[in-house]
Amino acid sequence: MRFKHVLGLLCAASISVALTGTASAQDKVVKIGAIYPLSGNAASAGVHGKAAIETAIDIINNAHPELGNLPLAKNGGLAGLGGAKVEAIFADNQGSPAVGQNQALRLITEEKVVALSGAYQSGITLTTSAISEKYGIPYVNGESVAASLTERGFKWFFRVTPVASDFAKIYLDFLKDMKAAGAKTDNIAIVHENTEYGTSVASVITSVFKENGLSIAQDIAYSANTTDVQSQVLQLKDKKPDVVIMVSYTSDAILYAKTMQALDYKPPMMMADNAGFSDPSLLKTVGKLVQGIFNRSSFAIGPPGSPTFLINEMYKKKSGDDLDDTAARQMQGFFVLCDAIDRAGSTEPDKIQAALKATDLKPDQLIMGYKGVKFDDKGQNVLAAGLVIQLQDGENYVPVWPKDKAKTAPALPYKGW
Repeated sequence: MRFKHVLGLLCAASISVALTGTASAQDKVVKIGAIYPLSGNAASAGVHGKAAIETAIDIINNAHPELGNLPLAKNGGLAGLGGAKVEAIFADNQGSPAVGQNQALRLITEEKVVALSGAYQSGITLTTSAISEKYGIPYVNGESVAASLTERGFKWFFRVTPVASDFAKIYLDFLKDMKAAGAKTDNIAIVHENTEYGTSVASVITSVFKENGLSIAQDIAYSANTTDVQSQVLQLKDKKPDVVIMVSYTSDAILYAKTMQALDYKPPMMMADNAGFSDPSLLKTVGKLVQGIFNRSSFAIGPPGSPTFLINEMYKKKSGDDLDDTAARQMQGFFVLCDAIDRAGSTEPDKIQAALKATDLKPDQLIMGYKGVKFDDKGQNVLAAGLVIQLQDGENYVPVWPKDKAKTAPALPYKGW
């Protein structure tokens, strides 16, 4: 009797352990650090990025079979980890590289996140990813385009977005087509802020244009988050370039739009390098002042019922705005990271790293208009792609180039207000 009693207790204990183990597998949470500017001059972009990641988490943690071949949408949670749920631990970088670096350190050492995502501004992505490299934690970036980020020999940094050189070639081909259609495009000015983002992008555009026989007649650098750009606008007004390319974050972009109106200056053609000119807060604030501006993008909402349309509806309920290109690229980066964790079947850093290196996503598995996602040895997505959009008659951009992706033809000259 005593033996049977002991045996019964052991069996009960075994069942209890098994049940506890099952519960813990189902209840497991995979914590990912997300570093964005939730305050400061770029707060609008950070808040929209946060909403994009929260939308992605909803899609990952709850079954959404209506979203087609999007990885992780069909099941609830990460199937590779027994249905584990994803949680984002958000950190505010305040628009400061030093603050961002400290937040990355806190997320890794105190919050024990398994990977990092962020950080919008290239200069902050530069410092935060250096911390993840030091600690051997995977870092996936969806939106920063400074060329230097993937030129550091890092092994833990992966970037999903097209980079400055990709967009520079798009601008070049677009301007060649505009010239063939009769527009003047020989005299080009570039206006850029002086952080890692603006300096790097301006340098790459200048280099790519020069290699193809186009010179930048004016290179106007200014201090980021400045309060006065009258001098810069007057320089443009004096030299009268055919094309002005703007490389600015949100607060600067709004200031330029207002100053151009105040000084009654309109270039024949104006192009933006995404960033501030894609921010919904700019479109609401000064959208009526920059009608006709061209911009770069890799995202389109898509027709009603399509996966991107449905995702945009989910995002809009959370943020109050349509998905812009930047927020969409942030969301895509987060999807790529979670897909790798799912395929790794583990939260071990080296296994997630190996899964990221093996990533091979096809166009129908993405929300962006990329040719796919596949990383080279530097961690750059070699299948990233983009198009040109234009702000026409309102607060919404429409694709205008290349022809096979255009919804309407490019409109010239730049209308402004």
